[in-house]
Amino acid sequence: MLLRGVLLAVQALQLAGALDLPAGSCAFEESTCGFDSVFAFLPWILNEEGHYIYVDTSFAKQGEKAVLLSSDLQAEEWSCLRLVYQITTSSGSPSDPSLLNLYVRFEDESFDRLLWSAKEPSDSWLIASLDLQNTSKKFKILIEGVLGQGDTASIALFEIKMTTGYCIECDFEENHLCGFVNRWNPNVNWFVGGGSVRNSHSLLPQDHTFKSELGHYMYVDSVYVKHFQEVAQLISPMTTAPMSGCLAFYYQLQQGNDNIFSVYTRDGAGLYEEIWKTGSPGNAVWNLAEVEFSAPYPMEVIFEVAFNGPKGGYVALDDISFSPVPCQNQTELPFSAAEASCNFEEDLCNFYQDKEGPGWARVKVKPNMYRTGDHTSGTGYYLLANTKFTSQPGYIGRLYGPSLPGNLQYCLRFYYAIYGFLKMSDTLAVYIFEENHVVQEKVWSVLESPRGVWMQAEIPFKKPMPTKVVFMSLCKSFWDCGLVALDDITVELGSCWSPERLPPPPGECTFEQDECAFTQERRNRSSWHKRRGETPTSYTGPKGDHTTGVGYYMYIEASHMVYGQKAQLVSWSLRGVTGKHCLTFFYHMYGAGTGLLSVYLKKEGDSGESLLWRRRGEQSISWLRALVEYSCDRQHQILHLFTN
Repeated sequence: MLLRGVLLAVQALQLAGALDLPAGSCAFEESTCGFDSVFAFLPWILNEEGHYIYVDTSFAKQGEKAVLLSSDLQAEEWSCLRLVYQITTSSGSPSDPSLLNLYVRFEDESFDRLLWSAKEPSDSWLIASLDLQNTSKKFKILIEGVLGQGDTASIALFEIKMTTGYCIECDFEENHLCGFVNRWNPNVNWFVGGGSVRNSHSLLPQDHTFKSELGHYMYVDSVYVKHFQEVAQLISPMTTAPMSGCLAFYYQLQQGNDNIFSVYTRDGAGLYEEIWKTGSPGNAVWNLAEVEFSAPYPMEVIFEVAFNGPKGGYVALDDISFSPVPCQNQTELPFSAAEASCNFEEDLCNFYQDKEGPGWARVKVKPNMYRTGDHTSGTGYYLLANTKFTSQPGYIGRLYGPSLPGNLQYCLRFYYAIYGFLKMSDTLAVYIFEENHVVQEKVWSVLESPRGVWMQAEIPFKKPMPTKVVFMSLCKSFWDCGLVALDDITVELGSCWSPERLPPPPGECTFEQDECAFTQERRNRSSWHKRRGETPTSYTGPKGDHTTGVGYYMYIEASHMVYGQKAQLVSWSLRGVTGKHCLTFFYHMYGAGTGLLSVYLKKEGDSGESLLWRRRGEQSISWLRALVEYSCDRQHQILHLFTN
């Protein structure tokens, strides 16, 4: 099942820190250190000789899961959780691989938050490094292994270690090197220097951490360079929580004109950005470098040395550290993307218009056949351009967002609805203005869209200079000048889509992929069904879903039900917690003969349910938001019940 060579490597890894492991850690030598298998699932098996725990298909079937739960933990300071693991599979590449998930369970939440997930098989142990933001809340770590296809599928955990500090920090004294890895190059790579092993022409007399010949550091040597511009890269673990501050490290280099030492960041989409480079000739002492570092979305730090020939000398690196305080006592606050977002419920937030006159009006309307309600709640405010007060041939309305710092990846999302235009092109467009307004680039415009439906637009962008997002509405002629509605503008840091982006918490569902954590007792014509677009019966239901306008929603066709018939949509079991729960959902009840929609709370052990919320008959032509607050301190389920 597991290779013996792997075990020997892991044994060496664990001997260093097995004696005194901090809370939330375990080397699985003789016990599971307070990590317990959850009774309702498969047990994790402690290997007879120690060193790891595992679950495999020799005693379980494909799709079965094993769950390991820690005791109560606390991280009042920023912490790093490292997981040493292995996933093995049968020969070939199964379509359904094994899966290893790590969740955080906060004491005041009724569901678990997915922090990390892996499914790639390996013939050696791998290291995951996960940042845990400081919090005053107690929490548990939950590790879930789901067995995949194959007769020899297995999942093994060799070590869990939770320590104070950031995952990108490292003094290179431990065998696992804090999860830093090489981008393999056959001629030039980073190696561990110092300690009792002597194998380098460029050996330093002492490291920086202990200032001793027994201490360790990383180095790269030009002695084996064979080609012009050979590159060695040392890559940090990917950050998993937003962070901003000062990245510091010590370096030493022997430099003629034949090597370049640089530091880059790389995001999940593979985009590089240089943040530091040596600017002076090297010397044989440890030099301190401090770099402003911002990782609002997942990033790696890459220490790169490029050699131009075999006489490029060496570069050494030690004691990488991070502080959330800016370098050299700078007081500039990190940018908050929330400053560039607005739902227009209270005002225009940080958005503004041209001085010549307001082109966008903030309105609140009663939904009807010709005008929908707002997107935020169905009964709130949104922006409307080309109203009867402003529509005239050649009219342009511009809405400016706040200034956004340059050199960051952004994802802009907003909702729009179009009414009455004969031709859609350019009736609404989005431009990126540089601060001096000299350069402006159109990044999006509406081409064709269903009339009167709130549609989501999603635009990724990154510019070197500070920029502003500008929404522009154009009225081309007297005969072609309808209405443009705009609502719920959000700006997030990071790519709109990234492999690092985790699925939403199990308490959320948009029904885009599946029915998430909701089930039905039986399915027939009178059950809840997934659908997109308009409902089959005229003058009933929505024209599109609430999430994107062209996505999926759950609906019931009341005409297929007899009087008094019921259809239930039931959530998975949720944990009870002290304090209040908040249930939010959007509902659409429009059309003659619309029945009764109710939400019930079903507590574990109770025979009946308690009513939380209810609406009867036609409510609106728009999606409406429901906010339901309730308390429950034990296991429970939420039931959405429709009755004709």
